[in-house]
Amino acid sequence: MNNSNLSTVDGTDRLCVSERAQCVPSQVLHLRQLPADVSEQEVLALALPFGRVSKLITLKAKNQGFLEMASEEAAVTMVNYYTSAPPTIRNQPIFIQYSTHRELKTDNLTNQRMALHAINAAAVHSGNMASGGEGRGLAPSQSPVLRIIVENLFYPVTLEVLQQIFSKFGSVLKIITFTRNNQFQALLQFSDTVHAHHAKASLDGQNIYNGCCTLRIDFSKLSALNVKYNNDKSRDFTRADLPTGELDPAAAFGNARRTRISTDTQQKIQSGPHAVSEDLPETVSLARELSTRVAPPAVHSVLLVSNLNPEVRGHSLLVAGVYGDVQRVKILFNKKENALVQMSDATQAQLAMSHLNGQRLHGNVIRVMLSKHPVVQLPRGGAGQEEQALTRDFSGSALHRFKKPGSKNFNNIFPPSATLHLSNIPSSVSEDELKDLFSSAGFTVKAFKFFQKDRKMALMQLASVEEAIEALIALHDHQLDHNQHLRVSFSKSTI
Repeated sequence: MNNSNLSTVDGTDRLCVSERAQCVPSQVLHLRQLPADVSEQEVLALALPFGRVSKLITLKAKNQGFLEMASEEAAVTMVNYYTSAPPTIRNQPIFIQYSTHRELKTDNLTNQRMALHAINAAAVHSGNMASGGEGRGLAPSQSPVLRIIVENLFYPVTLEVLQQIFSKFGSVLKIITFTRNNQFQALLQFSDTVHAHHAKASLDGQNIYNGCCTLRIDFSKLSALNVKYNNDKSRDFTRADLPTGELDPAAAFGNARRTRISTDTQQKIQSGPHAVSEDLPETVSLARELSTRVAPPAVHSVLLVSNLNPEVRGHSLLVAGVYGDVQRVKILFNKKENALVQMSDATQAQLAMSHLNGQRLHGNVIRVMLSKHPVVQLPRGGAGQEEQALTRDFSGSALHRFKKPGSKNFNNIFPPSATLHLSNIPSSVSEDELKDLFSSAGFTVKAFKFFQKDRKMALMQLASVEEAIEALIALHDHQLDHNQHLRVSFSKSTI
């Protein structure tokens, strides 16, 4: 399964590893910028959430590799997902594209099949692959909940530290921490199973701090967590309204045994991250390394959005409403490429920042960060007409998606993608009418498909992620008939 086994591919003597990025789908994927000593298991970990891998070739001298998925659908799903959430191996970004090759041909094929079969089987056995996933291109069927054990707990690990580290891989919805068998453990729920799989593949065995606090990660048998309290032991990031009462950790386990939290560990955890940081060794690994890329838990609910197209109006920034309810938007009077966006709470601000930072809006790559302002002030009575027009109050907007505490919409939060999820479609509206709606608004419809079991929903693929963002802004809540409005969000699926 390395380059010593290569013979010919499409009639050539060796694989062409300088091919340009291809937009024509293929079962064969080309991976670039792999670590020099990358293992086959590490490469497979990127692919297994999307289906079975048929063949794998690594060209370690060139830091490249090729893998062949069992179906083209699985390959398309994998490329589309990693386009919006670029993968990493050992914190090194990996580039994935379609190969010009339609299949991989290698010497010693029998040995490779046996090796791949063993690895695929081991992945299935350990829960790292979707059951029956061959050829489907589906995310793994296991839970989006991870069970985390922290070994060699020399320094306290807080709920906030876990949220900071794991948020790098996707939206963290809920965390419960507890002690069992004298080990500090946690249950952590992602919004999506693929995010959980990616986090496990990247973080299992890593040290939070230098030489200690080692993460041991597995998938939980639970499909979701039931958090009753928001405090230093548990947190539901979708429910800011929960009380702070004492948590019984056993509540998360249904009828499982009641667990105890040791007094010693409670004291360590309650000391908080600031107490820890004063005594940390000079060299820390994961926590400090990630701190430059993963923002700490939000203090305020206001975002600063910069590098906006000067023609952007406040309504365009309602794209943040996919990740929370936008309360107010203020475009700065003397610097109209900057704006302040106030979300309902700090968790929603964090979600919007992590998903929208670096996206392209009306031609400009926008930057999103937390603002030092606790609220967006409305203009005073004496403000000029232009200044008043630059501030919009959306607190009573019908566009809000998360009015209800614990809304199921929190479970359907995905990065911006070229494929949109349409819902609340009246039975009288046809496919052609929906296509015409988007086309007449200036968007290029590449594909469309109604849900087989529920014709009130559909997927629509546009020409680019940027087009999809602008289409969502323009057409979410568009009135389709006298009492039904179209709902538009980003999809993790493809057509």
